[in-house]
Amino acid sequence: MRNVIITGASGGIGYHTALALAEQGDHVIIAARGRERGEAAAARIGAVWRHLDLGDLTSVRRFAQDFLQGYGSLDLLINNAGVMAVPRRESTADGFERQFGVNHLGHFALTGLLLPALRESGAGRVVTVTSGLHRRGRIDFDDLMGERRYRQFGAYCQSKLANVLFGLELGRRTALTSVLAHPGVAHTDLARTGNRARDLVLALVRLSAQSAAAGALPLLRAASEGTTGEAYGPDGPGERRGEPTRIEVSPAGRDEASARRLWAISEELTGVRYGTFTNAQ
Repeated sequence: MRNVIITGASGGIGYHTALALAEQGDHVIIAARGRERGEAAAARIGAVWRHLDLGDLTSVRRFAQDFLQGYGSLDLLINNAGVMAVPRRESTADGFERQFGVNHLGHFALTGLLLPALRESGAGRVVTVTSGLHRRGRIDFDDLMGERRYRQFGAYCQSKLANVLFGLELGRRTALTSVLAHPGVAHTDLARTGNRARDLVLALVRLSAQSAAAGALPLLRAASEGTTGEAYGPDGPGERRGEPTRIEVSPAGRDEASARRLWAISEELTGVRYGTFTNAQ
């Protein structure tokens, strides 16, 4: 039986990923903010809910500490949770722009803090969930937090590109199996922005979307058979829907200089330093 943590698994793609893994006999921990939804989801599939707010590094540290004390080893971490297209700039508890803080920095810190448990398992695997929209992303190192100019979709695409850079760099720096996945376009609550015009456009896009269960399939493939540096997504037009298959990430996502720079900044911002656990010189 594998010990598995899935962030944001109280609903949507994360829930269906948790359901499939629990059905195959894994011990699944749903790491999510809301107690009511989290406990209800866990009860339905025979999993465990634990509180985790990726927008609060104190919560991230507490979650990791409790896991290390209670379990010791971790076989699979799926960094799935995220927020999308927040209409107006918001800050996390630590002062980070919300999308960058939750989607990237929270997962960066969580993975680093759980590294001892991933190493202890002997075959630790990390799946980082990104989006096809990472191809539209640009890491604005001069304004990472959108303080000078905030664009809701621009910030989202930046955070998804950061996921790609992180996942690939994690594979280069550690002995873990680090794989990327993106679900395509699926029916979830992620894209509710609070802006009626944009929500209407997104609703029209979702008319051709696949189910959340189908969106979970690339994550499940990455969780079982992908090797370090690989990425999985749907095989249909525009990678919006379809069967899971190997995909290529953007050239910006493969930029090792940007990945190293982002890594150093992420360590500085979160205070989580991977140094003693990595293979990098």
